[in-house]
Amino acid sequence: SFPGGRRDPADGDAVATALRETREELGVAVAATSVWGQLRTLPDRHGMTVAPVVANLGPLEALTLTPNPDEVEEVFTLPLAHLLHEENQGYTHFRTASGYGYTLPVFLNGPHKVWGLTAIVTELTLELLVPGRY
Repeated sequence: SFPGGRRDPADGDAVATALRETREELGVAVAATSVWGQLRTLPDRHGMTVAPVVANLGPLEALTLTPNPDEVEEVFTLPLAHLLHEENQGYTHFRTASGYGYTLPVFLNGPHKVWGLTAIVTELTLELLVPGRY
């Protein structure tokens, strides 16, 4: 999943929350000037509202990540080219007790599978970054 969490009273808005959570979880200080914008809000499975924020962190090779072990088990990245290959894209079908079904995107990468809300945010981001290619 992406860095994230509840808004603190000191956070001015969703962007401030995202920047704080990224610093707390990954040890990366992202400047507000690096923020490209906010995607539409999404509901999570617990009824909370999630406000994805997209920022340019620059070259990954230049980043020094220091994940908080209390919040982060593992960190991995996926290149844009990998996400755009059709063999790495799929869908997961869900059915509820009432028989209602829905489909969500999933992205495959060796031992890692990006699914759920993280895959939805990834899909929305790809639609913005590479329209017509995804």
